[in-house]
Amino acid sequence: MRDALNNELLRSYANINKAYFQLLKIDAERMGITVVQLKTMYRISAHPNTGLGELAEILRLTKSTVSGVIDRLVHQGLVERTIQSTDRRAINLKLTEKGQKTLKQLFEGKSIVSEKTHEIMNMRKEDINKLLSLNNQILSILTAREDIY
Repeated sequence: MRDALNNELLRSYANINKAYFQLLKIDAERMGITVVQLKTMYRISAHPNTGLGELAEILRLTKSTVSGVIDRLVHQGLVERTIQSTDRRAINLKLTEKGQKTLKQLFEGKSIVSEKTHEIMNMRKEDINKLLSLNNQILSILTAREDIY
């Protein structure tokens, strides 16, 4: 019985993640980009002048994968690369004006993710706080390293 509940719990997280990804995919396609490009733009927006290595860590992708994503975003005029004057090998990334408008469209326009996020945020505050507390407990258990060989 306990194993069945454990599997159901983990499956519920996987299902939520999959549903969220599908909504992001719909919104990204409407904007003419991929989900990975959308996530990359969001991270660059949240961390302007981020370097490629830092961005790869944040996105949990390889540098070469992120480099290809950035190449396509630069080609589309959504992201700009700048070279630091102190270290010519270091490249900083930031959204262009077009990139900022595109991202703003997602969060302030008629995006499915935005609408669904507002629905979730309209849940009772007590329920949201309880869910966050439980999620933090589960994350703590899953990321504890002392019992991993």
